Order: sequence, then structure tokens, then C-alpha cells
Amino acid sequence: MRHLLLDNIVWHTLTGPHARFASGTGAVRRYARGFSPIVGFADPGRPDFDALAALCDPGEPFYCDGWSGAAPPGWDIGADTTMFKMAWDGALPGEDEAPDAIALGNAQREEAMALTALTRPGPFGPRTIELGDYFGIVDGGKLVAMAGERMHAGALREISGVCTHPDFQGRGFARRLMRKLVRRQVLRGETPFLHVMRDNEAARALYERMGFRTHGESAVRVVSKR
Repeated sequence: MRHLLLDNIVWHTLTGPHARFASGTGAVRRYARGFSPIVGFADPGRPDFDALAALCDPGEPFYCDGWSGAAPPGWDIGADTTMFKMAWDGALPGEDEAPDAIALGNAQREEAMALTALTRPGPFGPRTIELGDYFGIVDGGKLVAMAGERMHAGALREISGVCTHPDFQGRGFARRLMRKLVRRQVLRGETPFLHVMRDNEAARALYERMGFRTHGESAVRVVSKR
């Protein structure tokens, strides 16, 4: 099934369900400060950097999806690669595979930030856990794995922030948390989706085994104003 909103999911998210978490007008939106540093353009092929300049500070990095043109004067490209967008095409998981997971909120905010800083699952801010349901595995009183929801447009709901502390990898925590989220989303009538970087072949293979199918590959860049 072709999910057209995925082609420009950031824009549809920031002008739709997450408009209250966004800043900007016209043809550009960004998540407000404190959330994930991501920007969306109405037309990623012709991004309005003049409008974006008014929304950001010098040196503040932003992730852009779908833009691959030359950097305009006064802007730097800090990273330039591609990512795959994958949407759920599997069966409903038969049961909650992480009943021991705890819901993450303000009380776990600092631990979540520390875990994502260590594992680098993607852009994550101190308020990102407000964008959806986040769950974590705790071992010995310590948050050791987490996964949650970020972007949302139409029936599409992103699974994001998936990470496990290096000392606890190989135990299936991330997979269990993801399937917990998949089950909840499908039961709500939503279609789970996710992003995976081009060079993360092991993760992409795992997601395919779980039931995700590749929607397409798009450019992803990190840009900042000088």
C-alpha cells in the first residue's frame, strides 16, 4: 500500500496533528524549541530558507527530509546522507510483548535524554516524549531501553527514539518495545512507520523481519545558519 503522506511526512505532521508543537508560517515549519530539531518544507525540492532563517539561531542544527540541492549563502550542511521510510505491513502482534515496560513522562525525562545522548537514535529533545506514548525497560532502577512515538499525520504514526544501553543490548528489549507500540497503534486503526538511516543495514533487516516494508528512500541533511 502506498502511503502518500510519507513522502513529506514532516510537513504534514507540523501542519496537522503537531501544529501546536510547531513554529513557522507560510512554506516552512519547525518543531518548537525543546522538541526534536526537525524542519519541514511545503515543497522540499524548493525549501524556503529565508523563512527558516527567522525561526532559528546561528549554529542551531536542523534535520531536513527530502532536500538535496545546493546550500544557499549563509547556510552550512553538517551531514548529508539518505534514509529509508518503512511502513508496517505485518499482522497484528498477538499480545503485548513488553508488559513490564513503564510509561515514560516528566519523571524520566533526564534519564531518557541521557540514554539518547549515549546511543544517538536520532534527533531527540527534552520535550520529545510529549509527542506520543513512550515506554521504557528499567533494570536495577535504571532506564536501559526505550521506544516511543514522534511524527503523526493521517493514520500514520511514527515509532522513534528506539534505543538500548550498550550494556543491555542483545536481550530483545528494543524489539519488544517496538512490537508493544505496533500493537497499540494498529488497534487504534493507525499504520506504524519508522525511519532508518542508509548505513544501518542491520536495523533495516530487523525491521523487515518484524513486518515493516520499505516505502522509499529520501535525502536527509543536517543544516545550520551561520
